[in-house]
Amino acid sequence: MNDLKVLILDDETRITEKLKYHLEKRNFKVYTANTPNEGFALLEKERPGVLILDVMLPGMNGLDILEKVKQDYPNLEIIMISGYGDMDMVIQAMRQGASDFIRKPFQIMDIQLAIERTEKFLMMQSKLEAAENRGVLVSKELEGMIEKDFVGESAQIKRILQMALKAAEDGDVNVLVTGENGTGKEIISRIIHFGSPRKKQVFAPVNSSAIPESLLESEFFGHVKGAFTDARDEKKGYFELANQGTLFLDEIADMPYALQAKLLRAIEENRIKRVGSNKEIPVDVRIISATNKNIEELIGEKQFRIDLFHRINTIEINIPPLRERPEDVLPLLKHFVKSIANKKRKAIPELSGELVKKLQKYSFPGNVRELRNMVERAMILSDNDVLKPEDFPLRGEDASNNSRPKISSLNMDDNELSLIEAALKEADFNQTKAATLLGISRDALKRKIKKFGIEIVKGL
Repeated sequence: MNDLKVLILDDETRITEKLKYHLEKRNFKVYTANTPNEGFALLEKERPGVLILDVMLPGMNGLDILEKVKQDYPNLEIIMISGYGDMDMVIQAMRQGASDFIRKPFQIMDIQLAIERTEKFLMMQSKLEAAENRGVLVSKELEGMIEKDFVGESAQIKRILQMALKAAEDGDVNVLVTGENGTGKEIISRIIHFGSPRKKQVFAPVNSSAIPESLLESEFFGHVKGAFTDARDEKKGYFELANQGTLFLDEIADMPYALQAKLLRAIEENRIKRVGSNKEIPVDVRIISATNKNIEELIGEKQFRIDLFHRINTIEINIPPLRERPEDVLPLLKHFVKSIANKKRKAIPELSGELVKKLQKYSFPGNVRELRNMVERAMILSDNDVLKPEDFPLRGEDASNNSRPKISSLNMDDNELSLIEAALKEADFNQTKAATLLGISRDALKRKIKKFGIEIVKGL
């Protein structure tokens, strides 16, 4: 499936060979180099689409290589890896054109997901630019532009895509994306960024609920040396990292009330102060926020500032849950079956009519992410050339299967906890495998395990 060529440039042979082995198993075309000269030769000969580049290399600094490569191959996507990266190094790499920065030690899954994101957005950008040049929006092309994550034929999805690209035309307007977990809020946010005049600048995603409250101000606005006990060096925050680009605030409704006032001031004045400093630093940042909660209810409960709410939702885009658009189930099902079959080097099975009818009637509390996980499970366990209803057991369908989570209420946290516990049990408490089943990153799973206080019996 993957025509994408990947070049790995790292002086440690064990790393290049290990990455090559695992990425080739995932059907990428992989080349390796252990010196800059080898890397330059392969770049010229093979013209890869993605370069995985170590920062520390013999004879030449990885950041210098990054600068040279971006000059010679401006369309090449570069993922930096390093065991020594601090925030300043990350910022410098992103400023010089890196698409991602991953710290050692890393999981193979981290690299795989970074490559898949890069491939996805290479396609996204090219098709966005083509649509922009023609000055028209064609629904089928919009669907193809994001074929890996946002497929659908419903009027709702087409309208959302049109709204997203219309919002993208204005590079400054703040956007609030709402919807349940698993509906694709970050994908829509990235479409807005990559379709905007800021597309060549940084898209900085921040999970507002994942940062310890004591570090929130420092993470957003940075700090000066000596500002607090552990402030041994000067540090830039997310606003400076995203300067000229887009700051994506995921789970904005979970941001502590005290920080909301400072965030509002930064947005209104386009200036920030690092912790421990009185010096104002000008910033030019577009804010895209996302939440699965009803912010207006939180305003009534004095948990969210109404003035901040009005600042972040000049345009609001709501993504309806999958259960409200059953006509999208079939195109999504076909898409996931085809992509997973290619990924696992299997023949593409047919879909029985009974299966489609069954899934179109299902409520999908986990939305599109849940459907993708269902397809992956069925493709792993089934050896048949036709997928049938029995290949897709639904929650509560088989009372004897206690490993499947059951919906006891409409409370999102209750059902999220059940899903996580079920995934951990099915993966024998292997967190990497459980995260794959849930369709989230391993780091996101760790945060949720901590959030719900789940006890890990065994795992990685």
